[in-house]
Amino acid sequence: MLCTRLTNARFLTMDPARPVARELGIWQGRIVGVDEEVAGLPARETVDLQGATVLPGFIDAHVHLAWTGFKQLTPSIAGSTSPTEALARVADAVTRAEKDGAGPGSWVSIAGYDQRALGRHLTAAELDTVSRGRLLYLLHESGHGCAVNTAVLDLLPADLPHENGFLAEGAMGAARALRLPYSQRELAEAIGRAARTCVSEGVTGCAEAGIGGILFGHTPVELGAYQLAREQGLLPLRVQLMVSADRLGPVAAHADDGIPRALDLGLRTGFGDDRLSIGALKVFTDGGMMARTAALTTPYEGLDHAGQLQDDPETLTRTIVDGHLAGWQLAVHAIGDRAADVALDAIERAQRLRPRPEARHRIEHAGLIRPDQLPRFAELGVTAVVQPSFLRYFGDDYAAIMGPDRAPWLYRGRAFLDHGVPLVGSSDRPVTEGSPLRAVQFMVERASESGTLIGPEEAISVQQALHAYTVAGSRACHWDGTAGTLTAGKHADLAVLGDDPTRVDPSRIGDIKVVATYVAGKPVHQG
Repeated sequence: MLCTRLTNARFLTMDPARPVARELGIWQGRIVGVDEEVAGLPARETVDLQGATVLPGFIDAHVHLAWTGFKQLTPSIAGSTSPTEALARVADAVTRAEKDGAGPGSWVSIAGYDQRALGRHLTAAELDTVSRGRLLYLLHESGHGCAVNTAVLDLLPADLPHENGFLAEGAMGAARALRLPYSQRELAEAIGRAARTCVSEGVTGCAEAGIGGILFGHTPVELGAYQLAREQGLLPLRVQLMVSADRLGPVAAHADDGIPRALDLGLRTGFGDDRLSIGALKVFTDGGMMARTAALTTPYEGLDHAGQLQDDPETLTRTIVDGHLAGWQLAVHAIGDRAADVALDAIERAQRLRPRPEARHRIEHAGLIRPDQLPRFAELGVTAVVQPSFLRYFGDDYAAIMGPDRAPWLYRGRAFLDHGVPLVGSSDRPVTEGSPLRAVQFMVERASESGTLIGPEEAISVQQALHAYTVAGSRACHWDGTAGTLTAGKHADLAVLGDDPTRVDPSRIGDIKVVATYVAGKPVHQG
């Protein structure tokens, strides 16, 4: 007996033993089988998909749901092309906040800040001219910096480093802390908004990239907000929560456990169920390329600095090793090649102290990887979790600041696969648009929005790009036993598409319509 039979479709199963099917059966949220495996079974419901193409639901292995949800309702100055225009839009946002009851001393948060589009950073003094007594917080598009006015600077330690009101990395975290915490209710609502966007793009599972931390956390009880979202029916997809390494603390565990630091009660990767669980430990080693804080071994082209590490290398190493010893899967944020060196060295030390080949440690972003670093990824069994759309939307800028010798190393594809390194696609939403299909198109074409080719030798096939968002994504999240392919026993999580990405011209892949998204055999989005 089947709950649902889906027919008249082209099922791209991502299973090499049976890559294509025409019919799929579902019972109690799981796939029973395909084609002749279900042909004789009665079904309560038969759905004619009218020739659609069906893939396993996409896994977005690196997202920021709460940030995405808040950004959707935050006034934005994105698209401004000069300081004058940006300041005028900030003034408009302050006026709207006043009308909504935000009196003097209230916070006004603004999204879309990017000094690259303006030609330079806005200064605190300039923001003072439009603040009208409010506390202004302009979040950089990268999430790795903010611009604030003097009223905010006055609340911060006098020795906190900033550039005329622009604060990066830890200094930004200090400014964020003044605004926190958000309530669990408003967090749950923001998470729900972002989750609805995800499923509209065919995403059925995602990994939230760091709750509870200084840079991206929203409250010390952030996990509870996700539980609340689930309880209120606001979480239509599967979510794994990376926990910021900031939350680790010393513990007096038994000597035989060998755990120097841990989360309260020893919680770690794997706790939870198939809808909401704890994932990897998120460790930040550097910043971001947009904010020019990614840590490089040689300076940015045209600049006199090479970015920054989040802490000294030995402190970062201790955190990575301690997380490994405590049983965590590691998700180490490392964009620049210097940061990747620190991450790889630390993972190697950790595995030498306590071998855990099944840990599936990850390097998040892997934005600039030198040729000599590729074999180390493979030797250590490290997964590369990249964001292809960064180069689609920011590739011209990134190539310029890396220069011609380093630009081919940006957000690699082919080189990882050629070295046997698991390649996982993700969005880092809301830093860029989150559509997996748009990212798949870039992985195949390697073309920015302007048409410039960025590392064309790193292009991969459509099938390989889809693998990065299904099979490889599920493996990176330890979901490979239940997701990633359309095979018997796995969750009936499906992306129903209006066309076949393996058959259309690559230039059309990003525009393919997501007709429907199923989670556990039930439609959670219908386009």
